[in-house]
Amino acid sequence: EQRSQQVRIKIHVHQVTLYRYKQYQDTLSLPSMARNAPQHKEIALTSFRDRFEQTGLTWPEIAPADFPFAPSIRVDNVVYISGQIPEAGEDIAYTGKVGETISLEEAKQAAAMCVANILFWLSRELDGDLSRVVQVARITVYVNAVAGFSDYSTVGNGASELLLKVLGDRGRHARAAIGMAGLPLNVPVEVDAIIHVR
Repeated sequence: EQRSQQVRIKIHVHQVTLYRYKQYQDTLSLPSMARNAPQHKEIALTSFRDRFEQTGLTWPEIAPADFPFAPSIRVDNVVYISGQIPEAGEDIAYTGKVGETISLEEAKQAAAMCVANILFWLSRELDGDLSRVVQVARITVYVNAVAGFSDYSTVGNGASELLLKVLGDRGRHARAAIGMAGLPLNVPVEVDAIIHVR
């Protein structure tokens, strides 16, 4: 009986060893990208967040408002971001018309804040993984300015430059910068975006 028990123990140990070896072999048979995907995702995410923080801006924290539209919608591999304004939490950082109470430099900073909020909603759509961005296809920059103001392109550069700093070549985009008679909450700038993702 003692010998029979020893045999059963040996068989069990052998089966466990074979099972672990098969698991190891299965792991080796996976493509290297699949084995390392979580690590690569973490590295990529950290890299994009590091780039963002190097700009001196604070990563936004925005609660979805009770509006009859969504801040972002994904259709297949395209994310559409609704117009974002220069808000930080529950506060509006800039209000007024460019060329009146808002300087050109302040308008550029407001445009950058709008893009920061675009990146926030984009990150939400991509489960926090900005490495899934393929290309920012287009942004539109709406500028609330006084009559006769014409430096819309410079204001738009505040938005474009932040996208390039954070996303690199993936942030290169087509753009329109448009003068407006007014914008919601009297903000100086609003920006929306269309972004291709995977």
